[in-house]
Amino acid sequence: MSLIQYYGTGKRKTSIARVYLRSGKGDYSLVVNKRPRPFNEYFRLDSQKYIIRQPLLLTETEGKFDIFLRVEGGGARGQAGAIRLGISRALLEFNKELRPALKAAGLLTRDARIKERKKYGLLGARKAPQYHKR
Repeated sequence: MSLIQYYGTGKRKTSIARVYLRSGKGDYSLVVNKRPRPFNEYFRLDSQKYIIRQPLLLTETEGKFDIFLRVEGGGARGQAGAIRLGISRALLEFNKELRPALKAAGLLTRDARIKERKKYGLLGARKAPQYHKR
């Protein structure tokens, strides 16, 4: 029996998620910063769990795949967003006909917002020292 696996990479802020979908009964296997973690203990908020499940709910494929996740960097919210993008891209590899639904929901767009760099002469990216005339 050959193992059919679909892969997708997702990024959000400084988080990087590598997502592997394998046909199965809907189990999640999560590795964060090279350590295995229980999925429901790591993502405690329902909003984060919903963000991760969103592409599966939209395409009605929840429960059809075992999902293996490797996530590094960032916080829980950024990691959830990275996982969502990775799952969406892996679903595209599974079935190209899912593209219009995923694209209409905005799940294939990489969120490019990142932290702005600090500039010299300023206290932060935009904060300037207090101005005084005399």
